[in-house]
Amino acid sequence: MSVFTVEGVVEQGVIRLKAGVHLPDHTKVLVVVPGIEVEPASRIMSPRLAHPEQASDFVIEVGEASEDAAV
Repeated sequence: MSVFTVEGVVEQGVIRLKAGVHLPDHTKVLVVVPGIEVEPASRIMSPRLAHPEQASDFVIEVGEASEDAAV
């Protein structure tokens, strides 16, 4: 993969490259933003058992309902 580096600025949400730089439509680009700190995204962790040996306490039995079972 070859790399071409060019400077630009964001104006009203659109990246404007320096004058004289023209890229074909649908050109894949990578954007590196220097000097800006971004808040990390929230991360939701999967629940974990404090005592894995108690996992058997959470086993449930699933059965089939009869045709006339009321909801």
